[in-house]
Amino acid sequence: MSTAEEVAGGEDTPWGEVTPDAARRLLVAAVEAFAERGYHATTTRDIAGRAGMSPAALYIHYKTKEELLHRISRIGHVKALEILRAAADGPGTAAERLADAVRSFVRWHAGRRTTARVVQYELDSLGDDHREEIFELRRESDAAVRRIINEGVAAGEFDVPDVSGTTLAVLSLCIDVARWFNTEGRRTPDEVGALYADLVLRMVGAGAPGVQK
Repeated sequence: MSTAEEVAGGEDTPWGEVTPDAARRLLVAAVEAFAERGYHATTTRDIAGRAGMSPAALYIHYKTKEELLHRISRIGHVKALEILRAAADGPGTAAERLADAVRSFVRWHAGRRTTARVVQYELDSLGDDHREEIFELRRESDAAVRRIINEGVAAGEFDVPDVSGTTLAVLSLCIDVARWFNTEGRRTPDEVGALYADLVLRMVGAGAPGVQK
């Protein structure tokens, strides 16, 4: 699925905050190029060509290729944090909120897998300051999930001896969907989200003997 198809088939319009239109077209082209060829193998000429623009036009909107990657990564990580915080702050039991967090996070990584691959797997290509900014957003995402699990343990809903390790496992499981998901496979993003939510609830022992329902 191309980024354009993700836009067409999504429940919201990604990159809507990127203006003007030329800057957005360049960003979409960069996502596709980075996902297909990798950041280091992609040139600014490749990106501009995909956007139907001249290489010189790219520098009107982005000073460097790394600035483009940072913009993509920041927008993607902010969206991921919004998804997880909405679930963490939502109504319901810890089990319900954890399931909602996983369903939504997995659905995003499957439905936006081209974007998600760039957002999640090109972090080492960022400059030091930009990478630290993104790592802080990742720490906040980790904290949102960890809070739900801690609250579930405190309420007797979950049996989790290692909350930090389990949080890392849950997030890693969700993120990896972007690597393997295929629209031609037998499951939709919603179905994968539901499957993973069930798996994660089993992981934390929700509903297990001795654990409150």
